[in-house]
Amino acid sequence: MGSLDGGGVQIPSKRSAHPLLRSSSRSERHSFSHRPRSRLARFLLFEKVDYLQWVCTVAVFCFVVILFQMFLPGSVTEKSGVPNAGNRDLAALKELGGLDFGEGVRFEPSKLMERFRKESRVVNSSSLSSRWPPVSRAALRRPQLALVLADLSMGPCQLLMTSVVLSLREIGYSIQVYALEDGQVHVVWRLIGVPVITLQNKTTSGVAIDWLNYDGVLVNSLEARDILSCLLQEPFKSIPVIWTIHERALAVRISDYISKGKTELLNHWKQVFNRATVVVFPNYFLPMIYSTFDAGNFFVIPGSPDEAWEADSFVASYRSEYTQVKMGYGPDDFVVVLAGSQFSYSGLWLEQSFVLQALAPLIPQFYSKNSSSAPFKVIVLSGDASSSYKLAIEVITEKLGYPRGSVEHIGIDADSNNYLNIADLVIYGSFLEEQSFPDILIRAMCYGKPIVAPDLAVIKKYVDDGVNGYLFPKENIGILTRVLFKAISNGKLSPLSRNVASIGNASCRNLRVSEVIEGYASLLENVLKFPSEVAQPKPFAEIPHQFRDEWQWKLFKDIIVHNYSSISFKSYSFLDKVEALLNSSATESAVAAKRREDVFSYTDWEEQKRTLMMIARKRREDDELKDRTDQPRGSWEEVYRNAKRADRAKNDLHERDDGELERTGQPLCIYEPYFGQGAWPFLHRYSLYRGVGLSTKGRRPGEDDVDAPSRLPLLNDPYYRNNLGEFGAFFAIASRIDRVHKNAWIGFQSWRAVARKASLSKASESALLAAIQVKRHGDAIYFWVRMDEDPRNPSQQDFWSFCDAINAGNCRFAVSEAFGRMYGLKHDWNSLPSMPVDGSTWSVMHSWVMPTRSFLEFVMFSRMFVDALDAQMYDEHHESGRCYLSLSKDRHCYSRVLELLVNVWAYHSARRMIYINPETGAMQVQHRLKNRRGQMWVRWFSYSTLKSMDEDLAEEFDSDHSVKRWLWPKTGEVFWQGVYERERNQRQRQKEKRKQQSKDKISRMRRRVRQKTIGKYVKPPPDDTSNSNSTATISTMAASE
Repeated sequence: MGSLDGGGVQIPSKRSAHPLLRSSSRSERHSFSHRPRSRLARFLLFEKVDYLQWVCTVAVFCFVVILFQMFLPGSVTEKSGVPNAGNRDLAALKELGGLDFGEGVRFEPSKLMERFRKESRVVNSSSLSSRWPPVSRAALRRPQLALVLADLSMGPCQLLMTSVVLSLREIGYSIQVYALEDGQVHVVWRLIGVPVITLQNKTTSGVAIDWLNYDGVLVNSLEARDILSCLLQEPFKSIPVIWTIHERALAVRISDYISKGKTELLNHWKQVFNRATVVVFPNYFLPMIYSTFDAGNFFVIPGSPDEAWEADSFVASYRSEYTQVKMGYGPDDFVVVLAGSQFSYSGLWLEQSFVLQALAPLIPQFYSKNSSSAPFKVIVLSGDASSSYKLAIEVITEKLGYPRGSVEHIGIDADSNNYLNIADLVIYGSFLEEQSFPDILIRAMCYGKPIVAPDLAVIKKYVDDGVNGYLFPKENIGILTRVLFKAISNGKLSPLSRNVASIGNASCRNLRVSEVIEGYASLLENVLKFPSEVAQPKPFAEIPHQFRDEWQWKLFKDIIVHNYSSISFKSYSFLDKVEALLNSSATESAVAAKRREDVFSYTDWEEQKRTLMMIARKRREDDELKDRTDQPRGSWEEVYRNAKRADRAKNDLHERDDGELERTGQPLCIYEPYFGQGAWPFLHRYSLYRGVGLSTKGRRPGEDDVDAPSRLPLLNDPYYRNNLGEFGAFFAIASRIDRVHKNAWIGFQSWRAVARKASLSKASESALLAAIQVKRHGDAIYFWVRMDEDPRNPSQQDFWSFCDAINAGNCRFAVSEAFGRMYGLKHDWNSLPSMPVDGSTWSVMHSWVMPTRSFLEFVMFSRMFVDALDAQMYDEHHESGRCYLSLSKDRHCYSRVLELLVNVWAYHSARRMIYINPETGAMQVQHRLKNRRGQMWVRWFSYSTLKSMDEDLAEEFDSDHSVKRWLWPKTGEVFWQGVYERERNQRQRQKEKRKQQSKDKISRMRRRVRQKTIGKYVKPPPDDTSNSNSTATISTMAASE
């Protein structure tokens, strides 16, 4: 929210808690109390008041007395004849510069509106390249919306959403209602023909809804938090969400969360608020008190039936006379309620003082000759219920000559319904130019009370002076006395006032209905971006008047159950449950951590130390033995190859769990590609199926799902993961397929088919396995999701027309261009493979089964087709996010073309196409081979042609080492005959090199020059003959001499 950045966290109506609620003059001058807060009455809010606060309170009291001594008269009659005196006094006090009159109290959704303007400029100004064809809308189906309600119990929110849904349906929307709890309003939704589904399991993991079926989601109430948590997960993060909040309960607790350091609760709610595309509030007060959670997505559609519903419920539950006596007022008392703005600012008490001054001349009408006390009571319903504000009101009324006890101050946070119900006249005493009609005036009109209000722009829009209310100029307060004399005659309401109250009561029940309906229609128009097969909604002006001019009260008149204050009670109860849930989760985590810390006892620790010592001793012995033996280390290539082999063996061992062992003996394995946790409830968990996670982060824990990005690094790029969709899983499985898939047949099934209840049943699975084992149809493709039953194709168009409809009218052009680039044809070539209309149907949603060998051939064809398709779209789509296959920015540019590609390949490669009924397992041959003769492009799709093209691309990639961007090598393995020959030659050269090295070593050994021996070696005699030898040696030496 652009205008509330850095908002505070103090909750109920504290203008000082929000920096943008301060007057612009605050930056130039200080307030009279020299505090950054804007209220006079904030000194005594706390239970413990220290000495300094009491001193400040006395100072404020003296300041109020001085002001009124200077600018207010000593008696009322002195100024009763001067019409503009009040105006001059107000202007004089404003000149002092010490008070804030709320000029800065405004909410502007600047960031959100700027985003809308930017998107509008992009749509209007951006155009595709001139060489691309223009985009078009087919308008085959209505826009689909999901409405999520917390429950179906009676309440004003049900009335609001029922009225909005009926109006939206008139301009072309189709709406599905989801409710977390059932209730009485289920009858109403059934009566107006809106389908309702009650969610039995309300936990995040238990809500199994394919939100991708809807163009947008409307969420109502704080209690629908679990649904927003579901929409926080992939693949539902991109769905537009409009969240309407009426409750104040959470805002009241924000300060408590902050003061007690409950950061987990705050972060949780911030995450939920950030998920909503737009958070809608029914008035301008709620976004200000919720500013802590503002992420620039707050928006206001002013108006709701809350006030009228609350007044009706209160009147039906209480008797006015009994309530008046119980509250301490006599049955003959004339009660005037002086109401103020729900925004508090320091100048509010001054504005109310001038209203009290204008009201003072009416006091003599209520004096009785027999009684000294007047049955005239004024209830000041504004400000805070603090002693400081009450003290200021007492000083003001005493100076104005009001009888003691005739004026009572009630804080605006109190229950105002009791006071409005017993009032005879309601005066609005705030001159702040608010952005919407004050709710308290609507409530007063609904209670049948005449209202008197300043002629503010937003009030004059709905109140005609003397018709359904009284107006007085805010710049000339002296006229207010004349207006009051017109409204009150002889101590009672005048006949004119009773007529005004009656007219106001009739008009207030449907106040601002048209603005609310138009606000929601306009917001949906700005937020939602419809695919090309969706028809645009009609303009707001085409909504019939009976839907846009009044709330649908008549639908609820027979089942209304008055249960006053149950709505707020339910909100607080819900928050208690959320807090308990999060607190218990935190407690369990702390307990688990503590248990982990306490796992090792002293005995365990001693055993652990002995184990570590043994391991260290064994490692030392191994190191010593290793040093004593020769270690042939080989080359770095051999070391690298051994390491890779070890990693591969480790990965294979990791994947070979119980599911892998069960699949080993099966002829078929069906893979279910998915992206994110939101798809988990739709995935199967037995051996016939195996998940393929398109993202490493979103894989199911404890399951043997294939990690597609580890097998195909291209999927780590979000751009290609979004554009390829399920084709990313095809390429990942086909790459080094023998390491992950060892079955003769392979299949794929979209999790969205399971959500649509179009997946294979047990009976159809058995029938499919039986047909595969007996080879009933040979090399065939079995599919079970039909194109003619697709919700996107209600008119059952033919293949190419349907493809054009879901691709902005340019599917034929894209396929033709891709084939031309793929086969190297001329630029003016525009032919398309024939897909005839012969009474058969086609496959959609990537749900089919075929032989593994045929699958590899299909992937070989698809890799070249995707490369050609990507080459013509990448530059513009990657830079601007726009492509000619979509009407707006789209992350899934050509994924819808790829969805239908298997039909083109299967038809023209002469594969049998068999439709299997997903419920019964009955099989029906589609597009019989004898009827295809003369229409198939067999040579274009033959294995020999595709294999030669694949080898040519591999040879080009192998010989060209440029750094140009090329998608084809990244989608799978690169092999051609030259690769095998080069590897064989390399192995032969290595073998010859090793042989030559061995020969050279032997030759060097033979040519080595050896040194001749210097003398003979005489073995020394043993130790026991050492003496005899010595004697013999001496004798020999003597003889020689």
